[in-house]
Amino acid sequence: MLIGVIIKSLFILIVMVAGLAPVITWIERKQSAVMQDRIGANRADVNGITLLGLLHPLADVFKLISKEDVVPHGANRIMHLISPVIAAVPAVIAFAVIPFGGVYTIGGETISLVAANPDWGLLYIFAIGSIAMYGTVMAGWSSNNNWSLIGGLRASAQMISYEVTMGLSVVGVFMVFGTLQLQDMAVAQDGTFRIFGFLENLFGLALPPWLDWISLPAWGVFYQPLGFVMFLTTIMAENKRPPFDTPEGESEIIAGYHLEYSGMRFGLFFMAEFIEVLVIAGLMTTIFLGGWSVPWLPTETIIAAVAGIFGEGFATGICIIVHFLAFMLKVVFMIWLQMALRWTLPRFRYDQVMDLCWKIILPLSIANIFVTGAVILISEGGA
Repeated sequence: MLIGVIIKSLFILIVMVAGLAPVITWIERKQSAVMQDRIGANRADVNGITLLGLLHPLADVFKLISKEDVVPHGANRIMHLISPVIAAVPAVIAFAVIPFGGVYTIGGETISLVAANPDWGLLYIFAIGSIAMYGTVMAGWSSNNNWSLIGGLRASAQMISYEVTMGLSVVGVFMVFGTLQLQDMAVAQDGTFRIFGFLENLFGLALPPWLDWISLPAWGVFYQPLGFVMFLTTIMAENKRPPFDTPEGESEIIAGYHLEYSGMRFGLFFMAEFIEVLVIAGLMTTIFLGGWSVPWLPTETIIAAVAGIFGEGFATGICIIVHFLAFMLKVVFMIWLQMALRWTLPRFRYDQVMDLCWKIILPLSIANIFVTGAVILISEGGA
């Protein structure tokens, strides 16, 4: 049991954090270059080999490590030094409850592809994410700089506001799947639902058999399309990335809360945002895109198709690989979507960011809860 947790934790740290997070910096540069008809990062090389610019993240690390770590005069030295750590650590440990596969049995051994699977997994994400706010606020206050202080105040107001709407925007998903456990939520999406099934459940209409073939994957995005849009919007605002980067606001407050940071401490703030991009992609995949499930191919179907030839153990191993690849493909799609929004939408003004939260998304999220509850009651009554 302990060995399994250690292996999963090392996988998260080595593959997801140390491996993929730096690559996301390359993705942002290259994707923006493609969208703007530019070449993008391609100068860093080893013996003339550039690998399409993939060496730039490594060059960035060496550059940040070699830079002088400056603490401004009059700053609170202790808080100034620990703030980047407080901002970065929650982004890493949030991966603990994000499943990258289901529960499988091979040779009598049960394998669960998640480091921790508490009943309150999604609440854990919300709680851990709120801790990062303290690092941002402390960085702005401790720097002894007015622009940094304004950035910290903006960040605290924005993150506290969007935490409220972020939680309410996914209540409808809790109601549909009846669980806060992320792995169980993904398991519930490993199937399909009939598009016209509501006609039979609500009105008792006899449907022709051929309509049963018209189905969609039982993913959260099809049950809660408005919830998908609202949750993606709010969680991107929590990450403080464009178009919600008012706490940094280069054209207004220079660089905001991390204005007085340099070297690797700035690098921690920088990397925390990109790790959070990966966390957002994994969370959106788990809640709304079926997790590791393959559309119209439930786990039992995949195992049964292979087990008849190679045996059940081998078939389960193949199923694990297929599920992991499906999960990563959806994660890559969500990373692409975040980057596309980042380079498409202009930065909102600070008042627009707050108005979007309190005047638009909050009322919509409350209305979505009532509508979802009404549909569930009607469906259960009709059934």
